[in-house]
Amino acid sequence: MLKTVMALVPHPDDAEFSAGGTLAQMAGEGARVIIVVATDGGAGSLHGDQAAVVARRAEEARQAAAVLGAEPPVLLGHPDSGLDLLPPGVLREQFVRLIRTYRPEIVISQDPWMRYEVHPDHRAVAWAASDAVHFSQLPLYYPEHRQEGLEPHFVVEKYFYTGDLGSANKIVDIGTTIDKKVAAIAAHASQVEFLVADITLQAQLAGVDLQSQMGEMGLDPVAAIGWAVRQQAAEAGRRGGVALGEAFRCTRFHPFVESLLAQRVSTLSRSHEA
Repeated sequence: MLKTVMALVPHPDDAEFSAGGTLAQMAGEGARVIIVVATDGGAGSLHGDQAAVVARRAEEARQAAAVLGAEPPVLLGHPDSGLDLLPPGVLREQFVRLIRTYRPEIVISQDPWMRYEVHPDHRAVAWAASDAVHFSQLPLYYPEHRQEGLEPHFVVEKYFYTGDLGSANKIVDIGTTIDKKVAAIAAHASQVEFLVADITLQAQLAGVDLQSQMGEMGLDPVAAIGWAVRQQAAEAGRRGGVALGEAFRCTRFHPFVESLLAQRVSTLSRSHEA
């Protein structure tokens, strides 16, 4: 059965970096993939006019989504690095509204319990998304939505991407989609340039010669980012017994329902063995 998959992320490029291989795989299997970007990405540069950065990042987000096989992204346009300054509940209501509008079976976002997250936008989206996927099925949460024709909706599968491999319970094999992931990241050319420039600056401050460490690849931002992405995927893959992977903490139903499902599977398994 074809499914609808929604990714709720803070910035243009976050979906691609954190779950690009998984999104490309799901799109390739026929799923409808929708990427929702909370901010305009306007702070993601070391130089330049902010309005120009915002426009460029929006276009890059559209190009990257196309590479993954996703629909044009939904851009909420909140100021970059300002999600923690929004009135309480604004982002959660927007996410619930989008879930009820598109009715995805799967939602992907950052794990709110991931340790050592330094970016306030990431923390804000993680918690708002977690609230939204767990309560969008309750009719008394934002009852005004029903007046607009939006019915409550239960999200069956919640994929929370995480850099903490110890908390991951699902590793998605992205061996067949790693190239699409890297290509989608490369579509965010402004961020590839920004990230490599930032790392280069930090390396200089630390007294590290990147070129001697990485050779010619260190001079090519796309090659450097691609190498780093593959290294990260290899680390996640080792935990799941695959060559390249993306790590998630996945949840579905209430623990009681999950226990009943486990009992049913066990019973069916025993009956087949008999």
